Amino acid sequence: MHVAILHQFVPDNASADERDVLTQVEAVSAALGRLGHSSFVLPCTLDLAALAGQLTSQKPEVVFNLVESLNGTDALQSLVPLLVESLHIRCTGSSGAAILDSGRKRFAKSLLRAAGLPTPASYDLSALEQPQQDFVPGRYILKPDLEHASLGMTDADVVDAACVDELQHRLVAKSTAFGRPIFAEAYVDGREFNLSLLETSHGVRALPAAEIRFVDFPEGKPKIVGSAAKWDEESFEYTATVRSFERSRGDAQLVDTLTRQAIECWQALGLRGYARVDFRVDPHGRSFILEANANPCLSPDAGFAAAAAQAGLIYNEVIRHILAAAC
Repeated sequence: MHVAILHQFVPDNASADERDVLTQVEAVSAALGRLGHSSFVLPCTLDLAALAGQLTSQKPEVVFNLVESLNGTDALQSLVPLLVESLHIRCTGSSGAAILDSGRKRFAKSLLRAAGLPTPASYDLSALEQPQQDFVPGRYILKPDLEHASLGMTDADVVDAACVDELQHRLVAKSTAFGRPIFAEAYVDGREFNLSLLETSHGVRALPAAEIRFVDFPEGKPKIVGSAAKWDEESFEYTATVRSFERSRGDAQLVDTLTRQAIECWQALGLRGYARVDFRVDPHGRSFILEANANPCLSPDAGFAAAAAQAGLIYNEVIRHILAAAC
């Protein structure tokens, strides 16, 4: 099979999180070769007409979509799969529409609530301008609405708000500094889990749940997977935020619940191919969906590949399943 691997253009001065896609490209290309497929790589920019021309002339049978952003923002991630779909070329991962819906965090939450799935309460500036009958004073975490949730996130983004005005002030300050839409989500103090999902010929398969453990965090330090935990290898957060697949006997029912809710989330958001659902679990054992990640990172050392390995799937098999599920 002739496969086009698409990724966003990465400038020479790109940050570590932007450069990570090049690791994914290398790994996917090698896996496709081992599986007997030919492939070529196309970096993508906002020049979609040029991309359409390249795809039309090179005639791939499938596009392996690794595009995570365009022009420096995740908000435009859906443009490439939407273009590919318009050219009637099979494309891996979720559809452009599903990427758009799941990438708008507040909108995705509304879809989850409509499906009866638990997700923390949240507010944006528009919502706070309306009369609030159900506002709950407490701790909130400020997140970008249209970008990956950890982008630029630090401990300072976990804030206490005693009233609507206080939370509005926090949102205005963060939105102004960040330059992009921000929302506030009720902070769930507890355990964090990732549930990876892989589409196979037998339907969607839940991979082993990974718990993110916050090791030796000082008292009062927010337990979040922020920017430092993901990308700053010299930071305390990077070394003290540990992925674990170990389970106690008492976790069996919880993992069953997370698995069921992750699959229901997949269905509610119309996901396809592969995805990851992030959860927090409060001290009472109640689970909350933080967000769903369509087309999560496929670097061999990232969480999705780690969960697949726990399920007995080597990297080649993961890529084979993703390719087979392309629509």
